[in-house]
Amino acid sequence: MCTVIVHVPHDDGAPVRLLAVRDEDPARSWDPLGPWWPELPAVRGVRDRRAGGAWLAADAEHGRVAVILNRADVLAADPDGAPPVSRGRIVLDAVAGRGPDDPPHAQGFNLVEATPAGARVTMWDGGALRHVELAPGIHMVAHDDVDDEATARIAAWREAFSAPAAIDGHWWEPWLDTLELTSGLGPTDDRAIVRDNRPFGYPTLSLLVVAASLAPDAVDVRYSEFDEPGQWNRPRLD
Repeated sequence: MCTVIVHVPHDDGAPVRLLAVRDEDPARSWDPLGPWWPELPAVRGVRDRRAGGAWLAADAEHGRVAVILNRADVLAADPDGAPPVSRGRIVLDAVAGRGPDDPPHAQGFNLVEATPAGARVTMWDGGALRHVELAPGIHMVAHDDVDDEATARIAAWREAFSAPAAIDGHWWEPWLDTLELTSGLGPTDDRAIVRDNRPFGYPTLSLLVVAASLAPDAVDVRYSEFDEPGQWNRPRLD
């Protein structure tokens, strides 16, 4: 039930921007943005302690950021009895430049990948592995397809996120302004972005925010947690 906002610029050389809000069970422990994988020394990410993978990861050296969002649970039993692939490992593969198997033996997901050249979303719904290259402009991704207006928060808010300035040391602040505006709905409204998903049958609440900017000469990733799960307070991403 996470949410990702992506801006792909019209101008070559302008940075790709991404803001990701993570929804997860607060009882499922995680490590904040950091270099948690000795086998991947250039990678920093938000690590899931239970499975060891990443919700979001960045490789600044190679100019890659990837973040995964859950779709519906679609995994059928593997005829060979192999365990399912951790969706968090799919993120680490993505920042290493490797795509998921086709078909992936994993639960449903939307994988958002960004580089200084653009962004794309890989979608797995149990039927087909689909890829969408994001056109210039603002896009939103949640638990359905890209910019899917069947998702209430996308229908309500995608047009409210303006394109950030190409040169702006605090480019994320207007997007946080919009997040603050959305929080007026309350966290249990189906249109909310900072969410309490328990009324919808999931134990997940919005826990943290990551902002990423990918320019040809630099990748900048910033992390902040909400003071209380599922409740808005303005994140400090300085």
